[in-house]
Amino acid sequence: MARTIAKDYEAKREAILKTAAVFFAEQGFDRASMGKLAQACGVSKALIYHYYPSKDALLFDIIDTHLTDLVDVVEKAAAGAGSASGRLRALIRAILIAYRDSDAEHKVQLDALSSLPEDNQVHLRALQRRLVTCMSDSVRAIEPERFADRPELVGPVTMSIFGMLNWFFLWYRPGGPVDRDAYADIVADMVIGGLPAVCAAEAAKQ
Repeated sequence: MARTIAKDYEAKREAILKTAAVFFAEQGFDRASMGKLAQACGVSKALIYHYYPSKDALLFDIIDTHLTDLVDVVEKAAAGAGSASGRLRALIRAILIAYRDSDAEHKVQLDALSSLPEDNQVHLRALQRRLVTCMSDSVRAIEPERFADRPELVGPVTMSIFGMLNWFFLWYRPGGPVDRDAYADIVADMVIGGLPAVCAAEAAKQ
């Protein structure tokens, strides 16, 4: 007879996933033990292994869930925006809002993705590329003619945006002088307002 799945299976899995993300972010994935993680989750180590056969499998699910949700949010934001500048603003805001309750997952992604087996990394980096492609398409749409002449500038500008968003993740504290919405506007204004000058300056060097 096939083993039935408990009604609270998914809820328990999600609770383990969330606690594990915080635990790995605080302890470091390499140093974190499954025994200590079980204590942090308030369950037995055997129960952890019931859901995940290995620490790598747990790490993969944390990052995969985080990136899949982020891709979904970003692609929906891009599809729903109108003008090029509106699309870029929507993407920047969507990413910052998506980071709101995912600081631990984001840190684990940045710190531990390279610890996974190569086939896992290939899958996760494909999700990352979808995020980058969505953002780079939005950047290119701000100055399409100028970027047509200098397509090599799209990558550095795109990754600079992600750098600013990742900086907010490292710097931000609740109750600080700038909230997520305000910072989203700051980044969008800097990029939209600065791109014409960047493109013109680079064109002048040719």
